Amino acid sequence: MPTPLRTLALSPRVTATGNALAAAGRRRGLGCETLREWRAPDRPHGITSLYAGPLFADAVSGGLGLGLLEPPVDWLAKLPYELTHRQIEFTTVARARSLRRPAFVKPPNDKSFPARVYPDGSGLPGPDAVDDDTPVLVSDIVAFSAEYRLFVLDGEVVTGSRYAVRGGLDVVPLEEDALHAQVLDFASLLRAPGVPPLPSAVVVDVGTVDGRWAVVEANAAWASGHYACDSDAALDVVLRAARPVVEVGRQDVRSLRPPVHRVVR
Repeated sequence: MPTPLRTLALSPRVTATGNALAAAGRRRGLGCETLREWRAPDRPHGITSLYAGPLFADAVSGGLGLGLLEPPVDWLAKLPYELTHRQIEFTTVARARSLRRPAFVKPPNDKSFPARVYPDGSGLPGPDAVDDDTPVLVSDIVAFSAEYRLFVLDGEVVTGSRYAVRGGLDVVPLEEDALHAQVLDFASLLRAPGVPPLPSAVVVDVGTVDGRWAVVEANAAWASGHYACDSDAALDVVLRAARPVVEVGRQDVRSLRPPVHRVVR
């Protein structure tokens, strides 16, 4: 049997989203290959996209010649207050260690340490665990009543899913949620003049805070779970978000994840 001309690579970690994307890919004649080692294979068999976590993606994407799109690390902090309804600061973990108040702290596009509420900066990992210049987002603490995941392609929501209600997992396809139209109306504001741009393929999470709509965060599509999103539509976004670097359009070059020049595992 001939090798498919285009192949989606998956990390060794088995996930429901990886399985769903692989099934969607096979339905359209796309090859699917699970990589077993933390390095690019010597013969990549036409691998043209990737679904994986950030650490694994950093380990293999360069050898595969893939360009990975991700939101700007300071995107959330640059949004107007009307779209977040909380104060968000983009800073470094070294500066965040001096916090003397509770805050929600997270690395923007990585999982170098747990994203959660810290009573103060003393609970953040020290320089022996995380480099001082590691970027972080420091946010006011808010409680989202409901949260939704949106796969976005060229500024349009192509599929979505509710994933949480009052902090607990509660998954339902967006079109079956009573607030479906409100979600889409709010998401359209992200295309408004003055809002910092996002990659052409990205995942955006939104939710309600005290009855007001707010952006939760933006994520790389190639590393995001799909919950109850349509897997075929989600695959379209992933294939754009992780593709051969020579195919990345001019408008997306600034959104490429920087290469990692170190051994990650």
